[in-house]
Amino acid sequence: VPRMVKNVLPICSLLVSFQQTTINAFPQTPIYKRSPDMTKSPMTKSEQLLRIDDHDFTMRPAFGGPPIPVGVDVQVESLDTISEVDMDFTMTLYLRHYWKDERLSFPSNNNQSMTFDSRLVKKIWVPDMFFVHSKRSFIHDTTTDNVMLRVYPDGNVLYSLRVTVTAMCNMDLSRFPLDTQTCSLEIESYAYTDDDLMLYWKKGNESLNTDDRISLSQFLIQKFHTTTKLAFYSSTGWYNRLYIHFTLRRHIFFFLLQTYFPATLMVMLSWVSFWIDRRAVPARVPLGITTVLTMSTIITGVNASMPRVSYIKAVDIYLWVSFVFVFLSVIEYAAVNYLSTVQERKERKLRERLPCTCGIGNPDDLMIDPMITGYGSMDGNTTGHYGMPENDGRQERMLAQVALSDPQLTGQVKARSYVNIWIDTHAIDKYSRVVFPGAYILFNIIYWSIYS
Repeated sequence: VPRMVKNVLPICSLLVSFQQTTINAFPQTPIYKRSPDMTKSPMTKSEQLLRIDDHDFTMRPAFGGPPIPVGVDVQVESLDTISEVDMDFTMTLYLRHYWKDERLSFPSNNNQSMTFDSRLVKKIWVPDMFFVHSKRSFIHDTTTDNVMLRVYPDGNVLYSLRVTVTAMCNMDLSRFPLDTQTCSLEIESYAYTDDDLMLYWKKGNESLNTDDRISLSQFLIQKFHTTTKLAFYSSTGWYNRLYIHFTLRRHIFFFLLQTYFPATLMVMLSWVSFWIDRRAVPARVPLGITTVLTMSTIITGVNASMPRVSYIKAVDIYLWVSFVFVFLSVIEYAAVNYLSTVQERKERKLRERLPCTCGIGNPDDLMIDPMITGYGSMDGNTTGHYGMPENDGRQERMLAQVALSDPQLTGQVKARSYVNIWIDTHAIDKYSRVVFPGAYILFNIIYWSIYS
């Protein structure tokens, strides 16, 4: 045994020296722990409870199965503007979606829901709704994004957001401003057809609620109602579409004050010329021109605030008929003035002829038969003006007593004859005083009975 121990000791010392040499040749390197990924935000307790990372939320719930039902209800907060020029409307509303996603179910002892803001919305599946025929829309973000997500223990989800949308409204202005317009806001899924997503009003027509304080300056809101239809696109298929219809009736009082009353007053003002002496040219002509220009200004002002439609509106009919009445009053005076001038020429020629053919030495001998005309003597130098009896409405006429001399019997009167000269130019004004107002009143009766 001592010999064996003596032989082992050199071997052990050799092994110790080899180990020491190995340690010196290969120094021990430290072991570092793996650093965490700083780009990935840590999960919150609520996300861990909902197991967000355990599911693929890029897919809809129950993918590959029946379409997922998504209920919708709307709370209309305000109806801001209605534009006839752009043919659109602006509405602010609360849009709420209801569906069930079993991937979001979580255990709960008191069946209490959890409410989140927009940060969780970006991590789960939500319906991809959009507004058809919208021009502009945005989600309110003051003081933070106006988005709310509420998840129930059984997986039911409520998703609500506050949106302002400007959408197209095709208006028929043929009865403007006595019109009634119906506009629609259309909601639809952008990607999911009716095979994947069934969109419906959650409570039927009661799914649409409005604020009783909603009012517009030019319109009276008559009613809101909802409908559901299918929309077909040739490239992608059929989609469920929800409609919010609202009917508006325009207030007429503003247009009565700004358009109808001024136009009617201009027409009535043009009738004043019928009571002005037809020889007062400086009075009648400017009156007619002023009313015509005023009507043109009213028509231009109304059309400046309206779209350039290719059909005739109700206000156009009223304004242009009123313009025609004003224009005809100017034409009426032109006719009266022309006929008066022609009549004066005839009288002048008659006075020049009577002293030479009648053997009457003085034009003053021209007499009027009072038994026939009801007048006394007339001044032969008076032209263009014939008095009317104050208490008689008979047509004016002048009966000239003409003595025709026989050429064989010089100085003797062979026969007497009567020449009637009818003077009725003043009667045009008399008839116009009745015809113009009567025709305009008749037009107003027909117009308001049709468009009211």
